[in-house]
Formats: sequence, structure tokens, C-alpha cells
Amino acid sequence: MSNLLKLIDKLNGWFLRAANFCQSPLLLAIRLYWGWQFFEAGWGKVMNIPHVVEYFTSLGVPAPTLNAYFISWLEVVGGILLALGLFSRLTSLLLTGDMIVAYIVGDREALGSIFSDPNRFYAAAPYTFLFASILILVFGPGKLSLDSLIVWYRKKRAPELEVAAS
Repeated sequence: MSNLLKLIDKLNGWFLRAANFCQSPLLLAIRLYWGWQFFEAGWGKVMNIPHVVEYFTSLGVPAPTLNAYFISWLEVVGGILLALGLFSRLTSLLLTGDMIVAYIVGDREALGSIFSDPNRFYAAAPYTFLFASILILVFGPGKLSLDSLIVWYRKKRAPELEVAAS
């Protein structure tokens, strides 16, 4: 019995190492794909601002012109930053807010059906954008990101800066 438990423990250790190894590539794939999707959605809005303003006006969004420009450029710049993994958590926080407002203002019925008809909630346009944003917000960008490169560089430089300061 003891040998069986040791084998199970060893197999579990291998599995956990393999799963942990896959975290950063998965987060990279999510960032690249959904960063590009945000960029494309935002760029489509930027290239057709009058239509976006008209749509926001029809939804009763306050200051529709200002909000149309803000959301369009948030999605363009946010998509690029998300893909690069730069300022990832702040960017994903803003994009999460963007998608929550998209649900509230543009797809309130789908939002209201989150428990009564979850398929309707999942099928709404903001869902996958929201889900990807929340994933990056909660788990971070992973090791394959500019954020991680900056942290690595700052840690590497920290001893040099301490010596120079003394």
C-alpha cells in the first residue's frame, strides 16, 4: 500500500509540473488571441465612429461621442497591451469594466439570464471578451510577457542600484 501511495504521489508531482509548465504558454495564447480580437473590435469602431456614436445614442449612453472614442481607443490600445503582456492587469481591469458595461447597456437581457438561461448569457458577444479579460486580471500575463521581462530586469538591476547608492 505504501508503494502505491508513493507511486500516486510521484505521478501527481509529474502531472502538476506538466500542468504548471503549460500555464504561461496558455496565458500567452489567450493574450495574443484576445488582444488581437480587442484590437480588431476597437479598430472597427475607430474606423466607423459615427456609427458607434449613433449606436451609443440609441442605447442611451451618456456623452455618446466621448464614450465612443474612449471605448474604441481603449479596445485598440488595450488589445495591443494585452497581446504584448504590458501593464496586463491594469489593462485587463479596464477591459473587464468595458465588457461589464457592454453587458449592462447593450445586452441586458443576456446578463439578466445568467442563471435562468445560461446559454443566452454565454452566447452574448461580450462573454468571451469578458472571460479572457478576467483570466488575465486574476492570473496575470504569465512568464512570456513584457511585464515579466520588466520584473526580471528590475530584480537583476536591484543589486547594482544598491551598490551604486552606497
